[in-house]
Amino acid sequence: MKTSDFYYDLPKELIAQHPVEPRDHSRLLVYDRQADKVEHKHFYDLPSYLKAGDVLVVNDTKVIPARLFGHREGCEGEVEILLLKRQNYTDWECIARPAKKLKLGTIVVFDDALKGEIIGYGDEGIRYVRFVFDGVFEDILDRLGNMPLPPYITEKLVDKERYQTVYCRESGSAAAPTAGLHFTPELLARIEAMGVEVVRVLLHVGLGTFRPVKEESIEDHPMHSEYYEVTEQAASAINRAVDEGRRIIAVGTTSVRTLESVADETGHVKACSGNTNIFIYPGYRWKVVKGLVTNFHLPESTLIMLVSALLGREKTLELYNLAVAEKYRFFSFGDACLFL
Repeated sequence: MKTSDFYYDLPKELIAQHPVEPRDHSRLLVYDRQADKVEHKHFYDLPSYLKAGDVLVVNDTKVIPARLFGHREGCEGEVEILLLKRQNYTDWECIARPAKKLKLGTIVVFDDALKGEIIGYGDEGIRYVRFVFDGVFEDILDRLGNMPLPPYITEKLVDKERYQTVYCRESGSAAAPTAGLHFTPELLARIEAMGVEVVRVLLHVGLGTFRPVKEESIEDHPMHSEYYEVTEQAASAINRAVDEGRRIIAVGTTSVRTLESVADETGHVKACSGNTNIFIYPGYRWKVVKGLVTNFHLPESTLIMLVSALLGREKTLELYNLAVAEKYRFFSFGDACLFL
């Protein structure tokens, strides 16, 4: 299957540059797979499509202000470091720009309290950086770091919290699990009051989110690993639902990847933590996820391939082209989809 099979034409003006307020007033494209029916709603209508006993699985990772700007010691010219994955107390896997100028041993100065030394190389701009800091690293990062908004968002984010879900818990992501950005505490309370069980898992969004598919054949694309955790409590809730024939609905592709990584062929999941490089594309045999809440995704991305594994490639592109015609807002701060 070719990467170009997942292309669709998106006008630049439909790329959302700022979040909708309130969060749950974004539009919602609903597709019922069994009835082959499309409806155009708003995110606050989501409870109308859920029922008591459903399990809604969310990713409660928290985005760190992972984008740092500095300069090479003794040199002018800006250096950008995007933190991706923590290796230990001082060392991080990062995307660095301009990578060619950041040789082994180069010192990058961010301010008096924070410096970084290039200690290793990876592919395509990846650098391993050892940070030297005076104080608590997380506090320094909160002060110096910027939210790692995708490059297609060019407007400045006024409120950092708008790139966090309202249920975020553990810091570690280099990007938001954007499907969850549409929820408000009030909407979640309504959903739980209906008898829907909201279950939390964790996946720290990393390099895979930023890495385009460059291979002509999608099967040749290497997925980078991301850290996940599924607790005993979460696994028990999901397994009870599986045994009772209740729907498991994932909020976002990160929740999908977590669940499908830890599920067996019966749809049961295990409590565990680790790293996953699962790549879901058409032909994948689904184990546990029955429905999906998600945003619209980039053409030719691994995420639109995941959606195509659920809906079929032709139906996915049909829905995306419909969304373009209906002028939905796309990507991180855009509108949402519900596939059941």
